[in-house]
Amino acid sequence: MSKATALTLSAVSKRYDSGLQALGEIDLSLQPGEFVSIVGPSGCGKSTLLRIIAGLMAPSGGSYQRPQGIETAFVFQDAALLPWRTILDNAQLLMELEGYPRSEYQARARTALQRVGLAGFESAYPHQLSGGMRMRLSLARALALQPQLLLLDEPLAAVDELTRDVLQEELSQLWQAAGFTAVLVTHNVHEAVYLSNRVVVMSPRPGRILDVIDVPFAFPRAPELRAEAGFAELTGRVSAALRAIPQVSSPT
Repeated sequence: MSKATALTLSAVSKRYDSGLQALGEIDLSLQPGEFVSIVGPSGCGKSTLLRIIAGLMAPSGGSYQRPQGIETAFVFQDAALLPWRTILDNAQLLMELEGYPRSEYQARARTALQRVGLAGFESAYPHQLSGGMRMRLSLARALALQPQLLLLDEPLAAVDELTRDVLQEELSQLWQAAGFTAVLVTHNVHEAVYLSNRVVVMSPRPGRILDVIDVPFAFPRAPELRAEAGFAELTGRVSAALRAIPQVSSPT
């Protein structure tokens, strides 16, 4: 992905064949190398928007400018590991499916496992890992592709709070080191603010962007940032925007 190339959504909307209008008109530009989080009420179309950004789903209206040949990886809330494959085999799965030569995908998978702290576990199996380690493996599988665009759909939602904080810090370090563009869907306001350059607040379905809040804290961000007054003030601003939104209960 060129340093001068952004991903740009202009008046992008999505209506499903059932008639459900998931997204209203969305205008959003993603700059190369930035980290953007998307928050909003359940059912507002956050995951639909993420799939459009990934190129997995076509919008019903508007235009989406996406660089040709951009390597994209997706990390879901469910680690979706294959229990009969070793940790190394799971880490290299996406590269196998994309037809990389064995010599390349094994080396890149080992490097990715090392980056997420799973070196030494290559011969283990998913059932032998903790929840946090399984999520690290899911992240390693995506990072092995060396993506220019990493999309994350609530990947840390299922782990405990302490593990979640640690994984946030590790994800931020990986993003800073690799320089990919990252888009995260989350319901956790503290997570959105800690990780991001910008936080996008969406309305109820059909989802529209109500606000885009810049996060001014410099990188790298220390864990102690979460206890600072400025951090509390900014998370309070995002939380207040969400509390002002009528909540709906249906899948994103």
